[in-house]
Amino acid sequence: MTELKHTPLHATHRALNARMVDFGGWDMPVNYGSQIDEHHAVRGDAGMFDVSHMCVVDFSGPRTRAFFEYALANNVGKLQTPGRALYSCLLNEKGGVIDDLIVYFFSDDFFRVVVNAGTAEKDIAWFNRLNTEQQFGLTITPRRDFAIVAVQGPNARAKVWQTVPAAQAATEGLKPFNAARVDGTLFGDLTIARTGYTGEDGFEIIVPATHVAALWQALQQNGVRPCGLGARDTLRLEAGMNLYGQDMDDDVSPLDAGLAWTVDLASPRAFVGRAALEAAGAKQAFVGLILQKENGKAGGVLRAHQKVLTPHGEGEITSGTFSPTMQESIAFARVPAGVVPGDVVHVQIRDKSLPASVVKLPFVRNGKVLAV
Repeated sequence: MTELKHTPLHATHRALNARMVDFGGWDMPVNYGSQIDEHHAVRGDAGMFDVSHMCVVDFSGPRTRAFFEYALANNVGKLQTPGRALYSCLLNEKGGVIDDLIVYFFSDDFFRVVVNAGTAEKDIAWFNRLNTEQQFGLTITPRRDFAIVAVQGPNARAKVWQTVPAAQAATEGLKPFNAARVDGTLFGDLTIARTGYTGEDGFEIIVPATHVAALWQALQQNGVRPCGLGARDTLRLEAGMNLYGQDMDDDVSPLDAGLAWTVDLASPRAFVGRAALEAAGAKQAFVGLILQKENGKAGGVLRAHQKVLTPHGEGEITSGTFSPTMQESIAFARVPAGVVPGDVVHVQIRDKSLPASVVKLPFVRNGKVLAV
């Protein structure tokens, strides 16, 4: 049996009596008490997540920008200001999603990428292959000497500044999807990005692994609530954010996963997977579902892999949960292309076929319910 990997905060989670689970080969906290309370802390105040299982990878060399123009489906030509970030899919030649990631531009010869935990080794091998085959000459450096803490919620930024006063001047003016490097803080040299995975404002902080426990404890002392993977999943689902391995994978096109907005087909740029995407086009729709209630009660909970019955054919739920914010059962579903928001479909839950409303994603953003 393979031993689970540990983040630099593993002992901290254990000391907080977190309930730990195997998440993609990592021993990670699913909650520290009430998962619902953790969810509401992020929607209403500030919560923090250990996301150090994700991997920071640095890319350097004179042709770094050209490399990402070729490797990514989204267009790094949009990145002109140091610290600017971009969400993109990394595609294979078939147009399937190897991973979804965030790339940060700091200079034409230095970019930083954060990739998912379960795909990190696969991603790095793919990057190295492209680098070698196309002779870009880059130096590619996985940075396991870093940890990452995501602080999310309407009061998250203020509580980070309270904890790291030296960071306020550099980060107060940051727009979403931008980052600043803040050197010489009490917690070492930091990269602080105004990004996240919850649908709330906040920061993702890349911090030296040797300093992350002290940062976590200081944030907690300033009222930031530790949150686990359980709340992270309900928050991201409410916010309409895909989870790799559930909502898309190597065999799913981003055009069929609600991610067409991350694919740049407007420019003439050649990138890996472009020919396959253009040949296939979008075959399915990716929509939100809200389970309808009868006499004020839902007859079940929407979950991954449940069958969706529509007048245009069958689809399938990719992610589903009970929404603590909406008090509704919600889901993402991949369905035939004719299904549109406003339609009613039926979901096979055990031996019942229950009606669900089709809605446009996201369900919730910045504390407000958008899907009705």
